[in-house]
Amino acid sequence: MKPKAGDKVKITTSDGEFEGIILPRPELLSQDITVLKLKTGYNIGIENKKIKKMIVLEEYKTPVLKAKKLKPKADLPTVAILSTGGTISSRIDYRTGGVYADYSAEDFVAMCPELEEIANIKAAKVMSVMSEDAMASDWVKMAEEVLKVINEVDGVVITHGTDTMHFTSAALSFLLKDLNKPVVITGAQRSIDRGSSDAFMNLICAVTAAAKWDGAGVVVCMHGTMSDEFCNLTRGTKVRKMHTSRRDAFRAINDEPFAKVFTDGKIEVIKEDYAKRNSGKTSLRELEPRVAMVYIYPDMDPGIIDYHLKEKVHGLVIVATALGHVPTNNPKSLIPALQKAAKKIPVMICSQTLYGRVHPYVYANLRKLSMEVGATYLSDMLPEAAYSKLMVALKQKDAKEFMLTNIAGEISSREVDDCFLI
Repeated sequence: MKPKAGDKVKITTSDGEFEGIILPRPELLSQDITVLKLKTGYNIGIENKKIKKMIVLEEYKTPVLKAKKLKPKADLPTVAILSTGGTISSRIDYRTGGVYADYSAEDFVAMCPELEEIANIKAAKVMSVMSEDAMASDWVKMAEEVLKVINEVDGVVITHGTDTMHFTSAALSFLLKDLNKPVVITGAQRSIDRGSSDAFMNLICAVTAAAKWDGAGVVVCMHGTMSDEFCNLTRGTKVRKMHTSRRDAFRAINDEPFAKVFTDGKIEVIKEDYAKRNSGKTSLRELEPRVAMVYIYPDMDPGIIDYHLKEKVHGLVIVATALGHVPTNNPKSLIPALQKAAKKIPVMICSQTLYGRVHPYVYANLRKLSMEVGATYLSDMLPEAAYSKLMVALKQKDAKEFMLTNIAGEISSREVDDCFLI
């Protein structure tokens, strides 16, 4: 019998024996390679010429997600889980290489039975998109879906890919006005089929926070350490992905997490600098997506600014160096191009250092940019927050005033030394 994708096999090669599940061969991979998923969850490629023997240990069977009908429990809060993509809410079908799950409440509880003891779960699939492919229109869609359910539940969890999670958390913080309950965004750094996956703990902690945390607002709930100790609950406008693959990649910047959330249901408050749950009415702000973000670097061409003007962007976020510098006194000074831009559209300045804050007056170059150009300095606002906030600000009566107003904790009143590189 010829082994097929999805079969569990034992392969004997000139380098030793390997046991695992045969995966479909990626299109970019040579025809001479057999791909095997090991028990550890890692994939390896084996050259066919090295294979001496292959035994089928278990034939592939179409996976069936056994989900029991859930009965609401009167003594539990209700949490809505909105799935937008990423690995946290899906399982792998090794025969097709695809994922399967209907994203129903039963599916989530079948994957993670602990949820049934935390809250009554309502679930909906909002979209299925890799987070690097997310667009501003997707943020609006997520906000609209939150608005549909927020008055029917005690909290909302959004499952999301991690690459641009911090963009989404910032955008939703500005789109959702007067949010009266927690909206908790979570995801997984490691795929759900790996033994080292962080998916289940992140989901358990996120649902716990949505059900029990006394705050209102958009927060990110991800691993607080490399091990399974607790998850941090971090302000949506002050969080950033700071590592490509670590489980504790999401860190508070110029801020501290609000709380630590444990899988046993305990929530340990770190600081109470947040709005509390309330009976107010949540509404939706509008968004103008035509905003550009430009990262400053040495010897950059001022034509980059002109390009964005020609493309008719409605706002510009300059991610400047340190206190808010751009090339000013060299042959490629950006000042003329930014002066031209500032006459037509809002020009905002934040720092690529992330920590600390920009200042419009410390140096002559800064004064030239703020006073002669008319650029607006955004204190310690993170670039991602500035980018999404400007989109929302452009739909307000006074965009500059909105940008300088602390809407969702994106501007810190003071700098806390202990927050640096924690």
